[in-house]
Amino acid sequence: MINFKQEELIQGLVRKIKKRYPEVELVTVVESPEDPETLWIRVSAPEDEDREIEMREFASDKATDILMDYGYHMLVMPTRKAAA
Repeated sequence: MINFKQEELIQGLVRKIKKRYPEVELVTVVESPEDPETLWIRVSAPEDEDREIEMREFASDKATDILMDYGYHMLVMPTRKAAA
């Protein structure tokens, strides 16, 4: 279960990602099956592979800041859109 502060931090993180990578959308937030203390933030991946790698690094830095400042472990996981 996600608490209010986690929700606030997730929204801020996604806002920062979208500001830099406007094509990225939040897909879902789930608890990790391995560790319920870890949240997986699934987002749509940029189409360009180099841009996706940049976005992963950017999001990782921001998620590390959240871990250091608030103690919440979050992973941003880009996912490709399913083919129609």
